[in-house]
Amino acid sequence: MMSVGIGSAAILLGVSIVTLRRWEALGRLLPARRTAGGHRRSALADLRQTNMAEDNSGLTGCYARVSCHDQKDDLARPAQRLAGSCQTRGFTAVAVIQDLGSGLNVKTRGLSRLLDLLCRQPIGRLVIEHKDRLLRFGSELLFRLCANLGIAVVIIEPPSDKIEDRLVADVLELMTVFSAKLYGSRSHQRRRAAIC
Repeated sequence: MMSVGIGSAAILLGVSIVTLRRWEALGRLLPARRTAGGHRRSALADLRQTNMAEDNSGLTGCYARVSCHDQKDDLARPAQRLAGSCQTRGFTAVAVIQDLGSGLNVKTRGLSRLLDLLCRQPIGRLVIEHKDRLLRFGSELLFRLCANLGIAVVIIEPPSDKIEDRLVADVLELMTVFSAKLYGSRSHQRRRAAIC
């Protein structure tokens, strides 16, 4: 029997951890078991039944990302736009995953959570603002995965028709990543030299 922790269960159902604890106190959703350390483990089958009872249209996964730490404060805006768009479209069970990192980095925490959500929970759709907000390169692979799993992909804003805009954005993204790696390696060398 596949089971997940309370954090993953909250993401899969699109509710907060506090809500899951309240449901347990009410006897609405009891954990399948507890670990030796007392952590709740919920069965995926129980979570699916709860999700179906909450909303017949299924869970909607939203993914919002900004590229760098300077934009961290701006991350709430795309997440709110995605949630608002879902509300106007009538998607009620919504899980918004926020991510901070480059579109070239496939090892970000939010993208890993999104992949877990896509593969482990029968969600109905994935909602993103732009195709490039998912990944700069390789988003077609995730779209293919969604198609194979029967998950609809909803892109709120259509892509720009100007090829120049996309090329400039791609070059700037590459320069940002390479600059960060270069400066990071230089500071690491300086710290190592200061220790010696």
